[in-house]
Amino acid sequence: MNQVYIKTRVFSGEDSLERLRKFEKKKIWIISDTFLVDNGTIDRITEQLDRSNRVVLCSDVVPDPPLSAVAKGVALMGNIHPDIIIAFGGGSAIDTAKGIIYFAKFSGFTDGVRFIAIPTTSGTGSEVSSVTVITDPDTKIKHPIVDDEILPDEVILCPQLTCSVPPSVTANTGMDVLTHALEAYVSRNANAYSDALAEKAVEYVFGYLKRCCADGNDMEARSRMQEASNLAGSAFNIAGLGMNHAIAHQLGGIFHIPHGLANSLILINVIRKNSNVCEMRARYAVLARKLNLAGKEHSDSEAVTLLCEKIRSCQKEMKIPVTFSELGIRPESVLEKSTEIWKNAQKDMCSDTAIWRFDQCDVEDVLQL
Repeated sequence: MNQVYIKTRVFSGEDSLERLRKFEKKKIWIISDTFLVDNGTIDRITEQLDRSNRVVLCSDVVPDPPLSAVAKGVALMGNIHPDIIIAFGGGSAIDTAKGIIYFAKFSGFTDGVRFIAIPTTSGTGSEVSSVTVITDPDTKIKHPIVDDEILPDEVILCPQLTCSVPPSVTANTGMDVLTHALEAYVSRNANAYSDALAEKAVEYVFGYLKRCCADGNDMEARSRMQEASNLAGSAFNIAGLGMNHAIAHQLGGIFHIPHGLANSLILINVIRKNSNVCEMRARYAVLARKLNLAGKEHSDSEAVTLLCEKIRSCQKEMKIPVTFSELGIRPESVLEKSTEIWKNAQKDMCSDTAIWRFDQCDVEDVLQL
């Protein structure tokens, strides 16, 4: 039985921040990071809030949110008792807020709280997913948590907020969008709804990501990439992900590779490995034809090759690293960790919706970069 649940109300457009003006006489807790506070970007949010509101700012967010940060946040929430939580920033800020909300609900701190996400990058799709990823720094394992109660009630997509994101980060987060869409498309739980969302997300990534990297102020491209991230996030929230994310989570935890880049590094190898399964090869081929990357005259295998060539072309044009050596990581060091990566990937919830769960040899093949 398929279940489709889309809870979050989305406000988008260059005037979308005006949504915040409706709130009056509320306790508003903004969860962000120091960078957005120090460079004044946070003012874009606070200047929209009526002065009758009491605003509390927490700027302790760090990449790969650790358990300690979430625990500290739960304690703060118990003191603040906010009416509204605004998560402002990239995936780390939104994941931190979601982790806090997840654990705080057991103490009754979240009753009646409205949760608003305002992303400043186009990548994670965290603003429309019921998943958050929290890192245990001692074991270097990333722990996904799934609960519909951590879905934001509202999302504000303001393209101007992404204009200052540098080309390298834009490229990495955009490849995360692509990976979300592709994995949702070949997921065990894929259905007509997730397919429609994923197809449009891939179309937008191929059409607009390179434009964002070439000109950060291309507002049309920035808007379409925000929508692509949102669409892909909704797609994987319905269908789930796969082995690409399960492995990438381990690469991030062990080698501290940014999540989008970790996904991008292994994406082509994962597609090729998945394509050994007839069902998955056929799915990739259908998508390649819908995107006019392949025609009816091409076999499924040829269509998959053309899809991979398109991805590699995009990576090269955006100067995204495609080997571990380019990141200063010895390939041998990665392979030495292949057993650990495989074992932890098997435990990662993203592998639960993979049609084919890789064995250790498959993981070693994927890591040959």
